[in-house]
Amino acid sequence: MASDLLSQVLDAVAQADGSIFSNDAFPSVDFTTIKSALDRLGSREMVVYRQIDREEANLTSEAEGIAAQGSHEAKVFEAVRQAVAGLKIADLPGIVGKETAKVGQGKAIKAGWIKKDADLFMAATSSIHDASQEQLQVIQQNKTHPDPKVLSDLRKRKLIIMQKVITFEIKKGPKFAKEFVKEETDLTADMLATGAWKTVKLKPYNFNAMGAPAMSGALHPLNKVRHEFRQIFFEMGFEEMPTNRYVETGFWNFDALFVPQQHPARDLQDTFYIADPSVADKPRADPVENTEKLADGTTPTFRSRAHSDEDYEKYWNSIKEVHEKGKYGSIGYRYPFKEDESLKLVLRTHTTAVSTYMLYKLAANPRPARYFSIDRVFRNETVDATHLAEFHQVEGVIADFGLALGGLIGFMEVFFAKMGIHGLRFKPAYNPYTEPSLEIFGYHAGLKKWVEIGNSGMFRPEMLEPMGLPKDMRVYGWGLSLERPTMIKYGVSNIRELLGHKVDLNFVESNPAVRLEKD
Repeated sequence: MASDLLSQVLDAVAQADGSIFSNDAFPSVDFTTIKSALDRLGSREMVVYRQIDREEANLTSEAEGIAAQGSHEAKVFEAVRQAVAGLKIADLPGIVGKETAKVGQGKAIKAGWIKKDADLFMAATSSIHDASQEQLQVIQQNKTHPDPKVLSDLRKRKLIIMQKVITFEIKKGPKFAKEFVKEETDLTADMLATGAWKTVKLKPYNFNAMGAPAMSGALHPLNKVRHEFRQIFFEMGFEEMPTNRYVETGFWNFDALFVPQQHPARDLQDTFYIADPSVADKPRADPVENTEKLADGTTPTFRSRAHSDEDYEKYWNSIKEVHEKGKYGSIGYRYPFKEDESLKLVLRTHTTAVSTYMLYKLAANPRPARYFSIDRVFRNETVDATHLAEFHQVEGVIADFGLALGGLIGFMEVFFAKMGIHGLRFKPAYNPYTEPSLEIFGYHAGLKKWVEIGNSGMFRPEMLEPMGLPKDMRVYGWGLSLERPTMIKYGVSNIRELLGHKVDLNFVESNPAVRLEKD
């Protein structure tokens, strides 16, 4: 019982002249129990204690045998010494045992205790000093050895096992008493009615104690960083695109972006294809809800006035022609365009599919526009510390007249400066749907190297002109992952600890808000 242990501790301290040690006074009591008792007594200042951590060396069963009977090499020497005319090598295992002969003969020869003479072992000295036995006897008695090198050597030989031992030095406190009086934690109605409150000992309040943590919801670090990105976009006059369609057709995800149907990104090992249904209809106008009812009580469904079904058919044929023969100054890819490939359903591999659809809608009323999106995309990639099969893409699009590459570079510097990233570097790159294309690099002070932080470019005429956008309208596009800046800001090295089933909820609850422009 806990109360019995409290009394035993007080009795032991009262009888001692000075301090007592828990491992001597209470050898059979486990660490948790004795610690709990000392905490209770210490909180009332009845005792004062300190924890002592040390390592003890314990002998293995082999070492206990050596400490009692001598080392393997000493046994070999004794057997050879007793054979006055020499001991045949082949007879040694039968006298001292196979294991002792195997281990001991080499060490005995190395120590200069015995020597070989043809097929015999001969004694090379009349007496020896068995240091191994002596060292193990010291450890057996004191649980340690004054020479650390000896302990290290015996550990390598697997003769001792080091074990951490925790003990407590206990002595009388300022309010020591031999009797532990139970303290009441609550003032009850019965105490007030009977007057017991006058004599009962009440436990004092600990105003320094931490309160119980209040359970509450918490935003995931990705949502915190996403919020910061959204604020940056809104501050710069962007409009958020609807990204609620995870499933797209190959037409919007690839073909409309001038990605050829033979591109490696469209292979099964890179893209998730939907099995059922596997294909969709050709692009058509979105239905628009109508509240007016006809005379028969039915409500007709009208098509969007911005683009008719005929407009979508024209757009489809223009994309097909750009791929097959070329158009708008391009020679195209010169391959037969397959409609069934274009209509396959896929989990979108980038949110640029949404940007394409928004730009096509913009073509009905061409004007300067700024769009952005932050949402989930899917790639058939091998999962490791830096890659997932699903992640979040941050994408921005600017459409205006007379845009040039210098303007894109200047805008990227302003955009990333709002995230606290300055001094960008740009490297020419290739994308099927942008030309020119630029990879964006920023210097990571923690890693002390330049890291890629995004991709950008100007959308190609083969993508824009089939939509019906004016020839002099140019479009910037750029993107980056949401996970990479989040990992950098929160010091996460494994992306699986940020997104997925391995996420620690304590990590989500305890991490602070983030400001991208601040360290």
